[in-house]
Order: sequence, then C-alpha cells, then structure tokens
Amino acid sequence: MKKQLFILSLLLGSITLSAQETPGSTPLIQNIYARETQSLNGYWNYLMDQQEIGYYNYRNLPSEDGFFKDVQVDNVTTWKEYDFDSAPVMRVPGDWNTQKPELYNYEGTLWYKKKFPYKKSGKRVFLYFGAANYDAKVWVNGRKAGDHVGGFTPFNFEVTDLLREGENSVIVKVDNKRSLDAVPTVNFDWFNYGGLTRDVMLVEVPSCFIQTYRIQLDKGNTRRIVARAKLSERRAGEKITVEIPELKISRTATTDADGVASFSIEATPTLWNPDVPKLYDVVISSSTDRVADQIAFRTIATRGQEILLNGQPIFLKGVCIHDEAAYGGGRIYSTDEAHILLQWAKEMNCNFVRLAHYPHSEQMIREAERMGIMVWSEVPVYWTINWESEATFANAKNQLGEMIERDQNRGNIIIWSVANETPHSDARDRFLSGLISYTRSKDATRLVSLAMERHDISENEMTVQDNLHALVDVVSFNQYVGWYVGRNDKIDRVSWKIPYGKPIIVSEYGGECVAGYHSPEKKIWSEEYQAELYAKSARMFDERLPGLAGTTPWLLKDYRSPRRVMPNMQDGYNRKGLVSEHGQKKQAFYVMQQWYKTK
Repeated sequence: MKKQLFILSLLLGSITLSAQETPGSTPLIQNIYARETQSLNGYWNYLMDQQEIGYYNYRNLPSEDGFFKDVQVDNVTTWKEYDFDSAPVMRVPGDWNTQKPELYNYEGTLWYKKKFPYKKSGKRVFLYFGAANYDAKVWVNGRKAGDHVGGFTPFNFEVTDLLREGENSVIVKVDNKRSLDAVPTVNFDWFNYGGLTRDVMLVEVPSCFIQTYRIQLDKGNTRRIVARAKLSERRAGEKITVEIPELKISRTATTDADGVASFSIEATPTLWNPDVPKLYDVVISSSTDRVADQIAFRTIATRGQEILLNGQPIFLKGVCIHDEAAYGGGRIYSTDEAHILLQWAKEMNCNFVRLAHYPHSEQMIREAERMGIMVWSEVPVYWTINWESEATFANAKNQLGEMIERDQNRGNIIIWSVANETPHSDARDRFLSGLISYTRSKDATRLVSLAMERHDISENEMTVQDNLHALVDVVSFNQYVGWYVGRNDKIDRVSWKIPYGKPIIVSEYGGECVAGYHSPEKKIWSEEYQAELYAKSARMFDERLPGLAGTTPWLLKDYRSPRRVMPNMQDGYNRKGLVSEHGQKKQAFYVMQQWYKTK
C-alpha cells in the first residue's frame, strides 16, 4: 500500500509540471532523410559575438536592427559594424571548437550565415537542423523563422513564405553558454561543443504530408504488426496505405478527425536481433505523399530479473559512448565516423551501447541498427538540474519528446533513459516521475530506466536506494569501486544486495589510465591498473551481483572534458576510455572482449 501511495504521489506531483507548455519548433518531420531535400551543408560565414551586440542594443534590450537583418550598405556613405560576406568561414555541420583554435574554449554566441539558391516548386518548404548547441535563433532573408532550445535534438521550421526565387540567405544565432536552468545545467563532464553540429537542409513536402508514423510489433506479440500514421493536417476520411513488399503486405486505413490512421496487421516477420539484424523495406503513402523507410521488428520486455529480446533472455554486453569523433575529437557528423566507434564496440563483442548522455545523431542510431547493436538512448538530465523550475522541466520534456519522435521506429532502441546520477529529493522525484510518465505516454513498448547511484550498507556491502525503482523497468546504476571508491583490492570484498526484483544493469564502472603508460606494480593511471580493475569487476559481477542483466563500462574512448585537469595524465581528457583518443586499444579493452565472449 505504501508503495502504491508513493507512486501516486509522484504522479500527482508531476501534473503541474507536465501541463507546462513545452518550448520548441514546428512539429518535427520524421524520417527527414527519405524526403526531397536540398543540403545547406558546407562552408558558412561566421562572426563571434561575445557581448551579443548583434542581438541586444546598448541598453541590453532586443534590437530591432540586429545582425539578423544583414543590411547591405557601402560603409562609405552609410556605416555598419559587421559584415558576414567578408567574414571567415567554417564547416557545417561541425563544432566551432575544433575547427578554429581561437574558439577552442569559447562559450557564447556565434552568428552563422549561408547564401543559397532556391527555385520555387509549389511545395511546402521546411528548414531542418539535425542539432544546434544550445540556443538557436533562425532568420531567413531577414525574417524570423523560429527558435529552438536544446543541443542534441532535431528541429524544423516552415519557411515556405520566407523563401524567394533565386538567391536566399539563412542566418543563425547559436549560443552555447551554460545556464543553471538549462538541460544540461552548468556542470557536466563532457566538452561543451558549440555550433551547428549536424546536418542543415531544406525539405520539400506536399501541402498535406505524412508528418509522423510508428510501425512495430504489437507489444508482446510477434505475429501482429501495429501501425499508426499521422497527416500534417487534421483531415478525416483520407486513405493511408502501409506496404511491406517482402511480407506481401499492403493495407489501407482511413484517417480519423485528427488525421490519424491506425492499422493492425497479422504477419510473421523475421525478428531483428544482434546476430540477424533484419530490416524490412516499408512504404507509407497517402493520396499526396509517400515515405520509404527500413524498419526492424522485435519485442523487448522483462521477466523477473531477465531482459527478454523476442521472448528470450539476453545479456546486454555493452559499453558507453560519447558523441565524439574517434580520432581527434569533435562532434560526430557522419555515418562513417559513427561506424568507427560502433565497429570498436563490435570488436569488443558488444551487442549493446549506452549512448551517453544526450541523444546522438540519427546516423549513429541507424548505423547501430544495421550492425545489430541494441541502444540505450537518454536525455541530458544530468547531475544537479533545477528540479523546482517548470521551464526546466518543459525543456527536458521537449528534448525527450524530440528524441522519441525522431527514433520511435528504430527497433534497436530498447531503453529510453530520463536521467543520470541525480541527487535525491522530493523535487527530483516529481521531476523525473513526470518524465517517466511522459515517456510511457509517447511509447509504451520500450523499457524505461535512468542511471541511479550506488549506496553503502556497510564497508563491503552495497545496494541501490532510489524511490524511482518502482517506476522503471530496469534498475540501472553507476559505481566506481576500484577508482573513486577504494582501490582494486576492495573489489574482491564487495557484494551487492539490490532488493527490487528487476533486471539490473551496471550502467557505469571503470577507472582512468593513460594509453601506453605501463607499471608492473599496477600503479593508478597505468594500463595494468585499469585492466586489473576490469578483470576484478567481471568476477565481482559473476559471483556477487545476482540479477545482473548487462553492463556498460565507462567508456569506449577517451574524450574531452574541462573537468579533467591533471597535467601529463588527463590534459583535458577523461581517460576512462578503453581506447585512446588516437585509436589505441588499452589492455582493459581485451579484458572486456574476453569476458563478453563468455557471456
């Protein structure tokens, strides 16, 4: 009874927050890469604007005549104090930090401008951004297109009426300053790459188009496909057809008053799994629109302390990954870059990755799906968020919704995660219970979790104590025994008592080492110490952690973090990677490779 009252109190406490209007752009167009597009990638002019003089006047009020107007003057008879056309250029997509040495540690506003030709086609046109970190404001031909907050999720604005025949321009103000009310907040353990970090493109669609769809197996039923497609307008009586040629399926349904068509189709598809990552060509069409996709069919569920893929227990042999390029760092912006990291994970015998601590690119998710790798995807509700702020909750909820909307048809995503290592409080519990409830309302077919923290029962007995255990499907937690908690000898003595009767994932563990630094005495920072930590942790998990359903060690590759300042050891990098930032595999990589081979 107490447990039921607790859950009810969390859900009731989140009602006010859940009702808050969420920020964002016009509704997201799903499966953008299947559309008619015009890429705006390439070199853009840029201006650094540390004091935001291009947006605020000298009284710090929004200016009516800022950089976004891009007024053209001769600067002889009429003056202005900026000029995009003679400004330097940088590559988009890409972060500004690794492209320009003078911007390496810059946090603030950068203005971008791109000129492009456009020939009107009579179709509706949207301007799409894969991601912009963090606060983006967009103008087309001097007129405001929209705003977006959140550094890792896609957004689009309709610009049909803003475009003109011939030459056009788009100007974007991107601000990556950290803020107490932001998501993530001011304090996080990764590099704050700024800029237009993913693809930018124009997207042409019919006047009434298929805005979003979901096609998957019915929950718990491997012989029924359920589908739902939504038009961009609330039109009743429209016909929408779903075709899966390989399964000889062609079904048509009629939209309801909301422009939604629903399907239930008996079928026996080959089920996607890491050994056979089967994808089916699928076409969704209406009288005015047609979208093609490749979709995997699988079921994911729990039973007691087991995770079931397609009804069969599976151990999640995982690793955490940051969205940072394999060689040289910087934000990933291509499938090829994503493939390198995922191939390292496959080489380590992984069947699962935790994409930390924010939504990664669509290319990363799709490439993992093609390669047979299951995915944990999460939003950057990280450490000490402003739990009391309704605006912060609305921001987090919007990022969560954009993540789910973009990737809801990716069969390899098995876990949505709503937070990482958050301190306990009533406000935190209300905030996160609201996100969990929202996640289930958006997608009731996947598992929901968050990365919790370990707690001590006694010196060598450990547990997890978190009120939210009652609301998640999988109890996941981070622990660093052997690094932050004692040295490696402590790992041999630790046992775990986690009483919740649910599958357990150790979502982080590990320790730092410098690739190439060796110590026969197994001193900390050495490859030998890190390898021993992993070997001892594997034995601890096998012998003294009942209910373990998977692990995701922290992490695949060394990555940049301004929190890591130890000279000659860290030098601005978190060194917990199993691979160095130069691609050198450390001894611990092979320890994990061998352990996963036995699982």
